[in-house]
Amino acid sequence: MTESMITFRDLGLSEAMLKALEKKGYGYPTTIQQQAIPEFMQWKDVIAKAPTGTGKTFAFGIPMIEHIDAECQDVQGLILAPTRELALQIGEELRGLLTYYQNIRVAVLYGGAGIGGQIKQLEIKPQIVVATPGRLMDHYNRKTVRLDKIQTVVLDEADRMLDMGFFKDVTKIIDKVKNRKNLGLFSATISQEVMTVSWMYQRDEVEITVEPKQEDRPDIDQFCMTVTPLEKAEATVRLIRTQGYERVMVFCNTKHMCQRLSDDFQRAGLDCDCIHGDIRQSLREKTMQRYRDGKLAILIATDVASRGIDVDDVDCVINFDVPEENEYYVHRIGRTGRAKRKGVAWSIVGNFPEKAKLDEIAKFSNYIIKPMVLGADGTLTEEVVAAPKIPKRRFR
Repeated sequence: MTESMITFRDLGLSEAMLKALEKKGYGYPTTIQQQAIPEFMQWKDVIAKAPTGTGKTFAFGIPMIEHIDAECQDVQGLILAPTRELALQIGEELRGLLTYYQNIRVAVLYGGAGIGGQIKQLEIKPQIVVATPGRLMDHYNRKTVRLDKIQTVVLDEADRMLDMGFFKDVTKIIDKVKNRKNLGLFSATISQEVMTVSWMYQRDEVEITVEPKQEDRPDIDQFCMTVTPLEKAEATVRLIRTQGYERVMVFCNTKHMCQRLSDDFQRAGLDCDCIHGDIRQSLREKTMQRYRDGKLAILIATDVASRGIDVDDVDCVINFDVPEENEYYVHRIGRTGRAKRKGVAWSIVGNFPEKAKLDEIAKFSNYIIKPMVLGADGTLTEEVVAAPKIPKRRFR
């Protein structure tokens, strides 16, 4: 049987899970799901590296649900996520798989929201908890959640979570899960911190690496445009308008720039809004829902705030600021070119350090990023980069 012909039924899943997957339109597992689900079903530790958008959530979510004893009202599965948005996204996807199960409940715990409503979620005895590390520790210290009956722990986007400074919280949490049967580490990149957690807690772990196949790589045209720092906002507005992009995600490196750019865009008459850490959680959730529902054309976000936004039909990703880390670029542009659609990614370069960083990213990622010029009439032409002149040597 070839890999491409493997179905979810071939993975030995229950009828309830197969019916839920069929209802959601999933007939065939992705590569990461084919490799990870059987290992999880056998309670093995897994460390998996896979690109964004390859189906990692179902790779650990499906076997976690399959292992749940619905008659037991203790928390049996724990998923840690780096941000509120990703935790909510995971919770929503898991609940979508529970259509044909009875008495399996999911609670989502995250900071920036009232703890009272989350305590009520825990009072109905969920078997699966999705949480950010800091808020889970809050609940543990309040004795509103118990960790002693958990069988499976998963760290999703483990690289980003540990890079954000959650190493101490994560290790405290894993230490408190005394009866853990397996631990899953899922990440787009395997950093030194991820390897350290694996070394500390995993035994005979199964290593899974899914490299994007050429035919599966997102079809993304990547461009950059060089302007002066003061021209960046106006140039980005012109780019969006003249090229007719309808669903756009714009990334900034800081909360201040995110808000400032959103204000500039709105004054220019663009249909946009922004999400970042200084915006109240309830407003962030409303903004993200409007974007998911297609009621908002342009979403401006920081890298952290954007985690968990899963939209398949983004026309264009714009790096208003060139990202500070190579991996951030990969995560950002992975928001477009999904579901076999063609995507476009732009980087707006405003100074030499940004140009140098973008060159480093292109080399790191093996991407071709074409420099372009946006004409006054909206036409795009490839920038001709002149070779440096070498002075003639004079021989005496």
